[in-house]
Amino acid sequence: MSETLDQLEAKRAEARLGGGQRRIDAQHAKGKLTARERIDVLFDEGSFEEYDTLKTHRCTDFGMEEQQYYGDGVITGWGKINGRPCYVFSQDFTVFGGSLSETHAEKICKVMDLAVQNRVPIIGLNDSGGARIQEGVASLGGYAEVFWRNAQASGVIPQISVIMGPCAGGAVYSPAMTDFIFMVKDTSYMFVTGPDVVKTVTNEIVTSEELGGASTHTKKSSVADGAFDNDVEALLEVRRLFDMLPQSFDSALPVLPTTDSEDRIEESLDTLIPANPNQPYDMHEVIRKVADEGNFFEIQKDHAGNILCGFIRLNGSTVGVVANQPMVLAGCLDINSSKKAARFVRFCDAFNIPVLTLVDVPGFLPGVGQEHSGIIKHGAKLLFAYAQATVPLVTVITRKAYGGAYDVMASKHIRADVNYAWPTSEIAVMGAKGASEILYRSELGDPDKIAQRTKDYEDRFANPFIAAQRGFIDEVIMPHSTRRRVSRAFEILKGKKVNGPAKKHDNIPL
Repeated sequence: MSETLDQLEAKRAEARLGGGQRRIDAQHAKGKLTARERIDVLFDEGSFEEYDTLKTHRCTDFGMEEQQYYGDGVITGWGKINGRPCYVFSQDFTVFGGSLSETHAEKICKVMDLAVQNRVPIIGLNDSGGARIQEGVASLGGYAEVFWRNAQASGVIPQISVIMGPCAGGAVYSPAMTDFIFMVKDTSYMFVTGPDVVKTVTNEIVTSEELGGASTHTKKSSVADGAFDNDVEALLEVRRLFDMLPQSFDSALPVLPTTDSEDRIEESLDTLIPANPNQPYDMHEVIRKVADEGNFFEIQKDHAGNILCGFIRLNGSTVGVVANQPMVLAGCLDINSSKKAARFVRFCDAFNIPVLTLVDVPGFLPGVGQEHSGIIKHGAKLLFAYAQATVPLVTVITRKAYGGAYDVMASKHIRADVNYAWPTSEIAVMGAKGASEILYRSELGDPDKIAQRTKDYEDRFANPFIAAQRGFIDEVIMPHSTRRRVSRAFEILKGKKVNGPAKKHDNIPL
């Protein structure tokens, strides 16, 4: 028996070495952790339970039968993050460059199936050169099996991808179907075709970082939701996000005890809005002064800065936030911001996370480029997401809410539950100057008359009271009481139940 136990321990020790010490050293030399070290950072100490430690590939072509490594380039199992369970797969670049084989895919599929079955989130730590060429179509089939499971798990359990090295070709589509993607600066990249292929086909010369690095995907393409300086920071931030999310669509939201009083008053909010309606202010300040302890986990902060999306806690419970940002493009909605916010609202609705919407929007961004690129369809995505949402929706208009953008940003008309406005809010079809120039076009030659018409329009419409008279606003509130009013609104909405019309599924304007 002792000999057998020693044999098992020897095999486990070999598995823990992955591709060998030389390749582990090479991984460290690049500033990257190994697959097992990443798991140690991600999970609570001693909580990881591994599956398929001794699994190996079955390929016999190209001399592969002589190259066998336990685990076959991916570590799978489950552990706990702050006491809550989570499944994981962590690709090991030291074994065949983390390339995906048939058995490698089988290991990933096993934990994905278990995650859905047991209603537990799954996190994928991606560090792979792509499909294992020696296995040909078998590896492609493995990818497709993973993709199918990503689609089935969507909306059932949270899926988080962390890109911690190369992720190329077909490998990119699994992360693309998950809920959140995070990258590591300078050491991770994602692209369908690499720089060499791009040069051959289009004659464009580009580096891996320029083509698909963290900066590219967090700022330009919006493929990734965040980028961090190193592996450790990325994994710690994933732990922080995980704490905000439920285990599944039919699980309760996590609640953390807080000493931050629901009745906390923020007098500074009473003077936040500038006297000049064209002067910006930072909507982050409103979010942090509403949130427990001022904590805000922002999603896609480097992309479409004219809208802010992320998670806060109110009385310890998770709330999603969507907020116009007057500091960027005056808070206008454009193509990128509409897509960003629509995706976020859909996620919150899928996992029963209430949504707080903070509104300061002068309208949709005008321009030929926006129209030709489909602002109508992309703007409709955000409208569709809000109109379909059945979670509690609370809206606070802080300043401007003009035109169709007023409707889109969780207005009462698309069934937001509680709609508040600050006294500084302006709810109208358009700004006073533009409205006056249309209504009194015949007087355009007289600047004094137009100025008076503009002032009259402002006095009549640049306030929240007309909307409040019609019941479109539930209450005009003092800015300093925003945290208390919003918190109490979500409290009464906890039992909200909405049943829409019977259908197979919707047809969101993709």
